[in-house]
Amino acid sequence: METAFAKPTRRSLLDHFSVIKDTRQPCKVMYPLPEVLLLVVCATIAGCDDYDEIADWGEARLEFLRRIQPYYWGVPCEDWPRVVMNRIDPDLFAACFTAWANQQCGEAGVALVAIDGKTSRRTHDRGKGRKALHLVSAWATGERLVLGQEAVDEKSNEITAIPALLARLALKGALVTIDAIACNPTIARTITEAGADYLLAVKDNQPTLHGEMRSYFDSAPADEVETLTLVDKGHGRLETRRHVVSGAVDWMSGSRRYPGEPRFAGLTTIGMVESTVEKAGQTSTERRFYISSAALGAARFAHAVRAHWTIENQLHWVLDVQFKEDLSRLRTGHGAYNMAIVRHFALNLVRGMDDRRSIKTRRKRAGWDPEYLSAILKPAPR
Repeated sequence: METAFAKPTRRSLLDHFSVIKDTRQPCKVMYPLPEVLLLVVCATIAGCDDYDEIADWGEARLEFLRRIQPYYWGVPCEDWPRVVMNRIDPDLFAACFTAWANQQCGEAGVALVAIDGKTSRRTHDRGKGRKALHLVSAWATGERLVLGQEAVDEKSNEITAIPALLARLALKGALVTIDAIACNPTIARTITEAGADYLLAVKDNQPTLHGEMRSYFDSAPADEVETLTLVDKGHGRLETRRHVVSGAVDWMSGSRRYPGEPRFAGLTTIGMVESTVEKAGQTSTERRFYISSAALGAARFAHAVRAHWTIENQLHWVLDVQFKEDLSRLRTGHGAYNMAIVRHFALNLVRGMDDRRSIKTRRKRAGWDPEYLSAILKPAPR
């Protein structure tokens, strides 16, 4: 299968799928590629979580599917979508997804992008020595959209996958937030070269930098810092978060190995979050440190740090609980990766509906009501 991607415009999902070319001779194809892909995405939106359910749903909703594609031979049995999803080049499919997701964001782009990894725990194959699929995803925190994903190679880690993901994204003007694993000069430079800014967490995996920042904030002059304190209370828990930022970064301008070069490209702001939690008569305090190429005030810094964690409860948690991703046992070919992308397609589309229903109820409604599913599939202007 080969593909050629056009410049993204306000096109339907099916139009984006059409750029993935099926190299088989049309006269020998009983179930064309666009029909199989449409079936898989629609059934996933409608609450189907495996190929048996997908095929059964398609048989029940054949009339609806024929509004969009011919389905001359009806819908395929479960073996066809399994074979197709195992064979599609996941890099091409991911590129198709990213082009579509960029369109969903509109010309204005996004302000905050969170990057984080997630493992589909049951996709491992111990008999073949195959590890579980681990995907690094990009999440537009304000728009609540998945922007792209990159699989981590079995012999590598997130540090190699993140630059590959960043290279596919439209990041100009965005602030990119990543946890401590990405706190290295190469990733910082990749983000700034894309016309974006970074906000990277600093933890004990960078012991020297972590210690230097701790020492600085322990004795920082009052005129060098800006502070914002926020309080959250609920469920018997009181959390006080003190956010401190400073633009005094000259002392971090070099490293021991390269003393004349910047340690991190464009470093402008350093920050600290001191979180004190009181619960059940006990008090605990934690400090977290960050570096950024953006000139951040305390309020924007606090918002960006807090927003980063929406990728956990609005993406990873939803995929596990609502889409049952952690229960998936796909272990053959590219099936696990490609179906993860399908779930991202489905989640973005379901979230695009402007109503008060939950994700769970929207998926159920899409399975019950063809008109509601049709509304989900239509591209909504942003």
